[in-house]
Amino acid sequence: MRVRSGVLMDEGDFTKARSMLFPRQVLAGHGVLDQISSVCRDFGLSGTALIVAGEKTKKIAGNLVADTLRDDGYEVQFALVGDANGEDLKTVENTAKEVKASFLLGVGGGSKIDLAKMAGKDLGLAFISIPTSASHDGIASGRASIKGKTGPMSLEAKVPLGVVADTGIILKAPYRLLASGCADVISNSTALMDWEFARRLRNEEFSRSAYALANYTAQTIIDNADLIRPNLEESVWIAIRPIIISGISMSVAGSSRPTSGSEHMFSHALDIIAPGKALHGEQCGVGCIMMMYLHGGDWIRIRSALGKIRAPTSAIELGVSREQVIEALMTAHKIRKDRFTILGTMGLTYEAAEKVATITRVI
Repeated sequence: MRVRSGVLMDEGDFTKARSMLFPRQVLAGHGVLDQISSVCRDFGLSGTALIVAGEKTKKIAGNLVADTLRDDGYEVQFALVGDANGEDLKTVENTAKEVKASFLLGVGGGSKIDLAKMAGKDLGLAFISIPTSASHDGIASGRASIKGKTGPMSLEAKVPLGVVADTGIILKAPYRLLASGCADVISNSTALMDWEFARRLRNEEFSRSAYALANYTAQTIIDNADLIRPNLEESVWIAIRPIIISGISMSVAGSSRPTSGSEHMFSHALDIIAPGKALHGEQCGVGCIMMMYLHGGDWIRIRSALGKIRAPTSAIELGVSREQVIEALMTAHKIRKDRFTILGTMGLTYEAAEKVATITRVI
């Protein structure tokens, strides 16, 4: 027996609790990067700011962020990195220690933001996400994809204190990146079906709130696929909110479950079999087509939406061979053995993999 607030409680009484961390401010729209100093001041951030960027993203937005912060009295340093891997993570963390950084700003695409959010967690520093592209839904999430020896690892990281997404800057990035981000969010469709599947068959913990958020984002992109086109800032505006909210759904769930299922396992399998051929979101989109077929859902609708936003729908468009797609389908179930999906524990046979890829016109 225990006592809580003067009441005797049995060991079997309800004691469930969860901490959910979200970005405190999301600023999205044209020219909002000019407000970065105000955002930092509103959060009470002071001292030295460390900007995590690449050579390109430093020129695209990093220098503007640095100049704006310096004009407001901040000390600013840079950590210039490449891929999101262990070596570059050490570079960021060592630089942060050397310059005695008070907070971090991830300026760039997925890899720079992932490195900043991971370093933020390891060092206990606040982190602000400043995307220069929107190639996946990690802009506002507390998960980071860090490349290991056996491929990308999805790790718990720092939830950004704020997100400053300037649609004018994101528009300047190759349209392919935005299409990839939209495809990543569309792939929530099968991730959620896998989650429901695991809840029914394995009694897996389930969050209806996280489900609703992730489902909203996928349906919003699908419903507005006709409006998402190259060289149109309004398209960025339409896409950026669902992409950000998709990341937030992970914080609600306490895991990547609402946004990552069998389609992501297929993508990660391709990363191992055919590394560097396509973007993460592109692979997830193609995976979503095939996993939707396996679920008995409307895979044609998924394929159509991806086609409208000019995201890949086939092996040829991903730059991989039919055999690599089949191999990825056959091995995807091994990627995360802790995550039960439509692929089950045994995976697909060669014949089954070839059939699903052929029927859905992926090969």
